[in-house]
Formats: sequence, C-alpha cells, structure tokens
Amino acid sequence: MRGPHDMGGQPAGPVDTAPHDPTDWDKLVDGTFSSLAAKGLTRADELRRVIETMGDAGQNLPYYERWCAGLMRLVIEKGFVTQDELDARVAEICKRSQSTAE
Repeated sequence: MRGPHDMGGQPAGPVDTAPHDPTDWDKLVDGTFSSLAAKGLTRADELRRVIETMGDAGQNLPYYERWCAGLMRLVIEKGFVTQDELDARVAEICKRSQSTAE
C-alpha cells in the first residue's frame, strides 16, 4: 500500500515552484522542528512518519500546519508532554488571545 507521499509513477498535477516569503508562522514551526532536531530530540523521518499516518486529515492541512500537527504528535509520543498538558496550554493561550482582542 502506498503512503500519501509515495507518488512515484502516479499522476500528480502541476507543482507551484514560485518563490514565496515565509510567514511568521512558517518560521516558527520550522524553527521549532530545527531546535528539536538540533538537540537530537526528533528527526525528519519521524516527522514524515507521523504526518503520513494522519491520513486525509493531515493531507488537507496547509504545509506548516501539517508539520505543527506532526510535531505535537511526536512530543506526545516521545513523552515530552501529555495530551492533557498540551490541551491545557493551548486553552490558556486561546483565552489570553481572546482577552487581548477585546
């Protein structure tokens, strides 16, 4: 069975090769991965594996959102944080964000 990135020999459509400026979000997610990798805490093949196992849900995300979801799965899988800890932190950030928007 082919994984979602195993496109060899399959029709794929056009590839957008136009240069683009990375957003702050792109840089943040890339930097997070780079920091974890530099400390030997994760590798590109691990990130690719978790992204590929997200199925259609992961494939429908934009590129760096896919990376972010994959990194969240990796840090939970490796025991760096629990799902509950991550959920609590996200809720805290969302609450703070909503209060500053008012």
